[in-house]
Amino acid sequence: MDSQYAIKDLELLSGVKAHTLRIWEQRYGILKPHRTDTNVRYYSSEDLKKILNVSLLNSNGYKISKIAQLENNEIINQAQLILDCYKNEYYQIDNLALCMIELNELKFEEIISNCIIHFGLENTMEKVIFPFLSKVGTMWQMGLINVVQEHFISNLIRQKLIVGIDSIKITQQLNAKTFVLFLPNKELHELGLLYCTYLIKTKGHNCIYLGQSVPIEDLEKVNEKIAVDYVITSFTNPISTKDLAKYLETISETFKKKKIIVSGRVFQSITEKFKIPSNINIIHSYQEFKNIL
Repeated sequence: MDSQYAIKDLELLSGVKAHTLRIWEQRYGILKPHRTDTNVRYYSSEDLKKILNVSLLNSNGYKISKIAQLENNEIINQAQLILDCYKNEYYQIDNLALCMIELNELKFEEIISNCIIHFGLENTMEKVIFPFLSKVGTMWQMGLINVVQEHFISNLIRQKLIVGIDSIKITQQLNAKTFVLFLPNKELHELGLLYCTYLIKTKGHNCIYLGQSVPIEDLEKVNEKIAVDYVITSFTNPISTKDLAKYLETISETFKKKKIIVSGRVFQSITEKFKIPSNINIIHSYQEFKNIL
């Protein structure tokens, strides 16, 4: 069964205001909504694709009155010409969203590979992939995608990052530092951590990647065996301020006199203030992390 979208869903996915979409529909006939058996208006996946293409053309100087005169295949072809130029990273975000909705692995691979060729891996990750994943999170919260689609796209991105990491030619610096990267227990979202691994290795530093859901007692064993300079972790899952503060105190004590870098979206929702141990640095962007490197 084809997916069914309300006009607010189209607004979220395309970035075009619902009011504007209604004008395009009523004045220019860009959209023709369907109706359920109970007479509720909805839009199909084909409607979503069309709006994404129309929005792309409109943002590139095409007047909506002119777009309305084009056949559907002409709209698709004109939009594809813009996408194929790879002049703007932002345009590829909606393209990836369609790949996820359709579970189209070949198209996804093509888009990401071309983005990396045109923009480089760093720009692709920071200006395409991570903004896209932010959009995925919003779509997940609104029930517009399911767990299969989310896992499908996350695993493809993970594969790309691992290939990127493996392709780095190791040229270790004389003053190379050793970074230990891990996710706390029950934390599984590792794409950001993998990207940090990539950045660390490109700068010629040593990298000990421990991965997902690492119990804190195992970290103590690592600290006993390895001369660590930096420890990096991230929090994605909801956590109370009290539990977060306690965890930060624990890793601060575990890695005394080491520099600990912490990030994650949980820090955007924490409202209560608490004391951050002196050896912990909370960062909010990859640029901050690059500055540390």
